[in-house]
Amino acid sequence: MLSKIVLTGARGNLGHELRAPLSAMCRELVTTDIREAPEDLLPNETYVTADLAQMDQIAPLLEGAEIVVHFGAIVDEKPFEELLGPNYIGAYNIWEAAHRHGVRRVVYASSIHAVGMAEVNSGADTDTQHRPDTFYGLAKCFAEDLGRMYWEKRGLEAVCLRILSCTPEPQNVRALQTWLSYRDMVQLVQRAIDTPTTGFAVAYGVSANTRAPVSNHKVGFLGYKPQDNAEDWAEALFAKASTPDPQDLALTRVGGPFASIPLGESGVAAIQAMSKGKG
Repeated sequence: MLSKIVLTGARGNLGHELRAPLSAMCRELVTTDIREAPEDLLPNETYVTADLAQMDQIAPLLEGAEIVVHFGAIVDEKPFEELLGPNYIGAYNIWEAAHRHGVRRVVYASSIHAVGMAEVNSGADTDTQHRPDTFYGLAKCFAEDLGRMYWEKRGLEAVCLRILSCTPEPQNVRALQTWLSYRDMVQLVQRAIDTPTTGFAVAYGVSANTRAPVSNHKVGFLGYKPQDNAEDWAEALFAKASTPDPQDLALTRVGGPFASIPLGESGVAAIQAMSKGKG
């Protein structure tokens, strides 16, 4: 059992799902977010409200930690200036604070949007070069490169998880390719933590979908074995889908609607529109 894990973004949807599983892996769990504490703290959980962009608020939380699970960020496309603090500076603060306190590994919630402009049929794997689709995706590229640099220059391990579409159930036809179940997301994070050595690694956060457009075949050492398959929802999702446009970047690039929206505009809003019968 680990002595201490720190989880950022603990009040987000995915952070909420991670709190209990992570608490079972360590003697002390420190969780943090910019929001106030949840009401259901676990016996070994300490919650601290903190701003990722403020080093003096973040750095003390990492003292004595073995692993940092960094899921804190704005999780949508915004103007660059709005993302700069939490998504860019926040990532630097986590890695620099981890280095200062001798943390062994950072497990980072990266995103498919780091390679969002890659074609769906291109066979993207974990060596695919960065092709960000938004300022949000660019922040993920920055953090991945930061993680690689801190490994190569300072010996701080990092596992960057390029999450695709993590929801309770697949929401649209695109999700037949991109869905990541909560159960599989938790397993992926657990394997990123308990694998003995990782160096710097990238893995896709995707379930065992028949139509998955990305491959984790080069990171089998993580031992990630997804259990769920979006194909179980295929018939229902196709029944409500409109006729696809082969020129629509939202359908032909792995970043989905984030690939087709103007820079700085919400990709989440576009995904919600797609889930209401637009695809």
